[in-house]
Amino acid sequence: MSASDHTHDPHASSWVEGADEHDDFPVQNLPLGVFSIGDGKRRIGVAIGDWVLDLAGLAADGHLPENLQPALGRATLNALFGLQAAERIGLRHVVFAQLTEASLRPRIFPHLYPARECTMHLPFNVGNFTDFYVGIHHATNIGRQLRPDSPLLANYRHVPIGYHGRASSVRVSGTGVIRPSGQRKLPEAELPDYGPTRRLDHELELGLWVAGENALGEPVPIGSAAARIGGLCLLNDWSARDFQAWEYQPLGPFLAKNFLTSVSPWVITAEALAPFRIAQPPRPQGDPDPLPYLHDAADQAGGAFSLTLESWIATRAMRSSGLAPHRLGAGPATSMYWTAAQMIAHHTANGCNLLPGDLLGTGTISTPDASGLGSLMELSQGGKAPVILPGGEQRSFLEDGDELILTARAVRAGYRSIGFGACRGIVQPARSQTIAA
Repeated sequence: MSASDHTHDPHASSWVEGADEHDDFPVQNLPLGVFSIGDGKRRIGVAIGDWVLDLAGLAADGHLPENLQPALGRATLNALFGLQAAERIGLRHVVFAQLTEASLRPRIFPHLYPARECTMHLPFNVGNFTDFYVGIHHATNIGRQLRPDSPLLANYRHVPIGYHGRASSVRVSGTGVIRPSGQRKLPEAELPDYGPTRRLDHELELGLWVAGENALGEPVPIGSAAARIGGLCLLNDWSARDFQAWEYQPLGPFLAKNFLTSVSPWVITAEALAPFRIAQPPRPQGDPDPLPYLHDAADQAGGAFSLTLESWIATRAMRSSGLAPHRLGAGPATSMYWTAAQMIAHHTANGCNLLPGDLLGTGTISTPDASGLGSLMELSQGGKAPVILPGGEQRSFLEDGDELILTARAVRAGYRSIGFGACRGIVQPARSQTIAA
């Protein structure tokens, strides 16, 4: 795991206007992303306040280490995250110096662009996407609806549960959520039918971006797994709950989840998150110890994240009336039963090779009470208790025109808090039916 250094000094100040007061992107953060401006060319950048620093332009002008120039000249972050961690840390140190040393302003300022004029793109070419299920309270809440007498299956406390998702439908925040159509069956119906989902839901998750590569057949030891976490983002694995209930047995999710996965555009690097690594909460008494390949003392001492995750909704009527988004809930990332390193170690335990830019989802992160439930399926108790919104609207599941927003903040005493930006999506009507009944 990366260690804290001078770039985390809470008193560090940037000469970039407004950066010191920015909620998400002060100079202590420096997240990486891919953006374009008027010419449409995609380039790698860093968020600083309400600005985007063009790293590709800086590198081309010789203001960044020469060894990084090939990776910074690409249209995605894959090559950069294929380098050694020390090289990415070196990049962070150089950019930090350039944004805090006022005398460097004349040569750096021409490479700054107002964020409002930038279009953000998917930061990686996502070759593989795996979604885990490590939010134990979400797993319990959903399990209780399906299996009241045995909410968690016997394997949950022994192995990080996950499944391979669809990488081609991972999209950057702001992409429209087209209501999917598929096969669904009402509990009282004799036969299934085909049509738009009636139970569209969100999932409040963290996304882990993989750095480095292990050869096929070579597991990543738990003691080395944290080094494979290049950065984090917000992730919303939109779900059609009615499709899911009908199709998930015996092989798991399919059409219920492969239509869209949204990620926030900025990668909050492992280096930026170094001060916010905290101890993994101890397992409840009576829970089994992880098998040796999943246990590491250092990971237990500092493998969790001091993050607060939030979900918000703004219906079409709320936006038209000028009402602010309504917070559905807020909760800590420590509700994860398994650490990020344990996810990596288990994913590769059979020799699976993880590649730079592979994406791992944590699964929905919820609280044990109603304060931070990460899906409407939980909030509405499967539709039995609709959520009351400002203006009197009710929601059991998402309706066309609804905007769902995810946010996150890293906070710890003695350090400058940093944010993730937002992960957004507005639900659009289903496309015209083209499949015959």
